[in-house]
Amino acid sequence: MRQRILVAAAIAVCSGAFCWLVLTRLHQGSADFYWTMRAARSMLAHQNPYDTPLEQYPLTAALFGIPFLAFPAEIAAGLFFGISSGLLAFGLLKEGGYSRLFVFFAYPYWGALMTAQWSPLIMAGALIPILLPVTMAKPQLGIPVFLTRASRIGVIACVVALGITLALVPRWPLWWIGQFGHYEHFFPVLVLPGFLLLAALTRYRDRDAWFLVLAALVPQRWFFDSFILWLIPKSRREILYTAGCSWFVGVWRWYHMPHSMTQVGRWTVLGFYLPMLLVIFMRARSTRMKPAVTPRGTPGTS
Repeated sequence: MRQRILVAAAIAVCSGAFCWLVLTRLHQGSADFYWTMRAARSMLAHQNPYDTPLEQYPLTAALFGIPFLAFPAEIAAGLFFGISSGLLAFGLLKEGGYSRLFVFFAYPYWGALMTAQWSPLIMAGALIPILLPVTMAKPQLGIPVFLTRASRIGVIACVVALGITLALVPRWPLWWIGQFGHYEHFFPVLVLPGFLLLAALTRYRDRDAWFLVLAALVPQRWFFDSFILWLIPKSRREILYTAGCSWFVGVWRWYHMPHSMTQVGRWTVLGFYLPMLLVIFMRARSTRMKPAVTPRGTPGTS
């Protein structure tokens, strides 16, 4: 346990410091985390945070922004992203050992770091039950996690978090719904060749297959949203394969700015989703081909 905590803390410090450095050098302030902090200030003042179409996070996200209001913008975002990464590392180490840490090599993680995104913390919510309320901070990513990873303690924590926001700003859900028309997005399953992802349903006994399909059915906006998919690969080989595929998108993005949500969606499907689908099928194939172990002393064996 102590070693796990130390490793997670080291990842938290390094990722948080690097996020702060990037945001400072690029003069990005708190980047995307600005909207969470803005909503937190409005919530504490019992005001409507949705007075601009750019504020699109549910007020449940604001709860997690409150502890960072005392810090300057870049430091706040760096702390948020560092803590998120550290919690994710702790959850990964608890569930699958050190090989699971290779998920941090995936391109969507670095895309998330550049703008202080929520996807690492939402992934942590899948691995640490008490953190499940973070799935309500960005529901388009949180729904697949919630539906496949919910626990009793996690659901209770979600109800408490929702109750707090409703007590502070009772009308916020109606205001937030009114923002839906301003959200630019794509649905992976509707972007060619996204329909192929439905083939995962043939492995309906596999929770990861359901997770992949659910993720393909919810709206997404940019490459960093897909980082949650790295809950699917478990072995070192699976993680390195999918992370490697993801960097084809990263290199392409470096030289070509997408001109539409459809273009973002197509590269997301090709670079992130289809490799995950292949992982699910190859895992099922290797399980079928694994020879049965015959107990010693069984008649007919030598």
